[in-house]
Amino acid sequence: MTRLTLAGAALALVALAAPALAQPAPSMGFFITSANPGKGGDLGGLAGADAHCQALAQAAGAGNRSWRAYLSTQGAGAENARDRIGRGPWRNARGEVVADSLQELHDGAPKLTKQTALTERGAVVNGRGDTPNMHDILTGSQPDGTAFAAGEDRTCGNWTSGDAGSAMLGHSDRIGLNDSPPMKSWNSSHPSRGCTMEALKATGGAGLLYCFAAD
Repeated sequence: MTRLTLAGAALALVALAAPALAQPAPSMGFFITSANPGKGGDLGGLAGADAHCQALAQAAGAGNRSWRAYLSTQGAGAENARDRIGRGPWRNARGEVVADSLQELHDGAPKLTKQTALTERGAVVNGRGDTPNMHDILTGSQPDGTAFAAGEDRTCGNWTSGDAGSAMLGHSDRIGLNDSPPMKSWNSSHPSRGCTMEALKATGGAGLLYCFAAD
C-alpha cells in the first residue's frame, strides 16, 4: 500500500471515530451560585460578588458572558440590583427560560421556581423541607429590585461585612412559613439573622447569590 493510500486510510478512520458535533445548547444567562465565597455576607463588595459569579460561570463553560450578582447596595451611590443584570431573556443551565424580561422578573416571575432556579452546574438548590435548607438567597433588594433607603442594614454593610449587620434574602423555592407574598418572593422575603456564615445558615440559607448575564 502506498504512503498516500495509508494516509487516506488513517484520515478515514479518524473521521469514523470522531463523535458527531452536538447542537449548541441555549446560552446560560442565570444561575444560583453553588457556594458562597467563604466569608458570609462579606463578598468583597459588588466587585467581589461579580467576580465570584464570573469565576463560577467560567468553570461551568459560560465565561464568555459578562456576569453580575443580583445585589443592591445602600447609601451614597446606591445601586439597584435590577439595573445591573441586563434586560433578558435569561436561561438556566438546562436552557429553560427563567424570565423573558426585567418586567416579568419583577412582576411575579412565574417561570422562576425551585425546579428552574438551578446552580451553574444545573443542580437544584435545597429548599424548605430539604436538609439542609438553603433557599435564602442574598439580594439586599426590595421586591421591585431596587435598593433600600440608607439606615437599617439590608446589605451586610454593602457586602463587606461577614459579622455585624443583616441582609435581605429571597426564597429560591418560593416557599416560606405561610402563603403571604413575601414568603413566596424570590428576591425579598425577610432579613437574615446576621452576616456570618453561621447566621446565614441558621436563617435558612448558605450565603448563595443569584447571578445573571448582563449581555
